Amino acid sequence: MTSEWVAWHKGYEGDQPHAKRLRVVETRIHEFLDRAPPGPIRVISLCAGDGRDLLGVLSFHPRAREVEARLVELDPELVASGRERVARLGLRDVAFVMDDASTTRACAGAVPADLLLICGIFGNICDEDVKGTIDLLPELCARNATVVWTRGRFEPDLTPTIRAWFHEAGFEELSFVPIPNTTASVGAHRLLGAPRPFRDNERLFTFLPRELRPSARGRPREPPMASGPGP
Repeated sequence: MTSEWVAWHKGYEGDQPHAKRLRVVETRIHEFLDRAPPGPIRVISLCAGDGRDLLGVLSFHPRAREVEARLVELDPELVASGRERVARLGLRDVAFVMDDASTTRACAGAVPADLLLICGIFGNICDEDVKGTIDLLPELCARNATVVWTRGRFEPDLTPTIRAWFHEAGFEELSFVPIPNTTASVGAHRLLGAPRPFRDNERLFTFLPRELRPSARGRPREPPMASGPGP
């Protein structure tokens, strides 16, 4: 039986909202790799799915061999698909870990990360967990790390508050891109404050039952003006 999350990946087909969002996330990853200083680049992706956002960029980016990545995903079919693509690309330092990304334990041994991808999470958890996750991010990040995140702008739109929470946690906004004709949006923030010591097994979030998730609400609305570089 196909899992909910494998079925969810069907949304990447054609020109659906997921596909439009994916292109913006890939642009943010590409920009990060372009400006990263010489040397190894540590990446963590939580609830990574089949990793197509990161792997799509690493399939052609000249710095792909410098990337040391951990992609955390619980669905075995998605993990298998991701591992197959990693093998095809010959990315020896990119590893899928079949694990629950809801606690910091999934990141042990891979921190501090220079790039942290938390896409497809904030729309499936309660507001308190969104803030709690953001507050813990400095424990997962290296100095000047970039965090790329996504969230739908369904009513009530939490994205202005999320952007404020990042600021309060010591991050500066690099960009915020609402995807036209969808509720989707992609944010990117850079850590300005000092990283904090990593604490193992701290809870980040808990996925809500499907019918209670914020992503189940609302219809597309007109997006506000984008900030920062466009897709």
